[in-house]
Amino acid sequence: MGDTAVESPVTVEDLVKVSLDTSQAKVHAVSGASPISEQINGAADTDENQAVLGEAKKKKKRKKKKKKKTASPETENENEAPLQAAAPSDQTDPPTIPVSSFFPQKKFPVGELQDYVDANSYRTSSAEMRDRERIEEDLYESVREAAEVHRQVRAYMKDYIKPGVKLIDMCERLENASRALIGAKDGDLSRGVAFPTGCSLNHIAAHYTPNKGDKTVLGYDDVMKVDFGTHINGRIIDCAWTVHFNEKFDPLVEAVREATNEGIKTTGIDVRLCDVGAAVQEVMESHEVELDGKVYPVKAIRNLHGHSIAPYQIHAGKSVPIVRGGGQVKMEEGEFYAIETFGSTGKGFVIEDMECSHYMKDFDARRVNLRSAKARSLLSTIDKNFGTLAFCRRYLDRLGEEKYLMGLKALVDNGIVNPYPPLCDQKGSYTAQFEHTLVLKPTRKEVLSRGEDY
Repeated sequence: MGDTAVESPVTVEDLVKVSLDTSQAKVHAVSGASPISEQINGAADTDENQAVLGEAKKKKKRKKKKKKKTASPETENENEAPLQAAAPSDQTDPPTIPVSSFFPQKKFPVGELQDYVDANSYRTSSAEMRDRERIEEDLYESVREAAEVHRQVRAYMKDYIKPGVKLIDMCERLENASRALIGAKDGDLSRGVAFPTGCSLNHIAAHYTPNKGDKTVLGYDDVMKVDFGTHINGRIIDCAWTVHFNEKFDPLVEAVREATNEGIKTTGIDVRLCDVGAAVQEVMESHEVELDGKVYPVKAIRNLHGHSIAPYQIHAGKSVPIVRGGGQVKMEEGEFYAIETFGSTGKGFVIEDMECSHYMKDFDARRVNLRSAKARSLLSTIDKNFGTLAFCRRYLDRLGEEKYLMGLKALVDNGIVNPYPPLCDQKGSYTAQFEHTLVLKPTRKEVLSRGEDY
């Protein structure tokens, strides 16, 4: 984006080839969730005396095959995530056909299923809980669609994210792919990008995306947190991972990956939020990393946390700490959560710094009589295209807004829009992040965004 000598921001038509052949389901020991499928074919019994039994076996296997392909929530082994339908092999190159076109029954891949434990272990086999869960199946399918889009976009971006890429080009390529695969249209808030693509480097832990004219290029020795979201009817998938190329950062990234997985494992109905934080910190801070001859303990960033998610509300009120000592508030049935953890070689504490790019209309913003015509016009654009979802200055540029900074400042000054500057640890340190979205269903929790990658 901006004044660089490389490519200008790409459009969907400029997208490079996406490889969609890697969607076989596989639950990784990381943060996230939704495997993608493999069909099991059994040979028929050829013994003449076993013909009837052979036919029965065939029918049984065909039934299992159908279940996996449609990603039905009921599985043969209830302790395992259901296998998921493979990414469509006849997607365009670059990908432009909405994911929904390949699932005509509107049955999207199911995420990783994890049983509840202790006092809630009965829920897995409870007929009452299964009946209660069926009532919400349409809701689950909506968010599973958003999760499938997220998986396919990150699979597409995998080969593109390399040293030398301009971050602004990377973000716009990713966002164009997200819009295409989710079927987003400008001015339609029913589906689309949920928030700006974060590509925070090194000591910057979160909330950085390039503004127009930013010429930052990804380097071999950078540690980048890629955080982007998709939504269907305001049901948000908030999911992130860390990209690095130098193997010396492996221990840092693995520490955060394991900590996120532990946080996901600990969550559940009636679980206290403080218990999740304690579990995360114990795992993360058992690691250390050696960088250029010096050993650094991996520290959980104590003032960053996961959060509950509600329709069109990315932070819905409950915070999930990643250190000990959080509140005694409990998780409840039906809630959606983004479980995210951050590790650092620095202080383990972030402050707001650098130029702001992220903004979001206050969910409870009161009506204000704005004196500035520019501010009123900009607010109309925000309401029409983002509502209470987060946006960035690049998104306003894309919509044709010009000379809007004073109007944006007026909206911020009046408490209508909130700014979210980059969150940074001390310079010279490195930070890593992993994140997944899950839902606490009546029978089990479903890690919606789990994929083959993490």
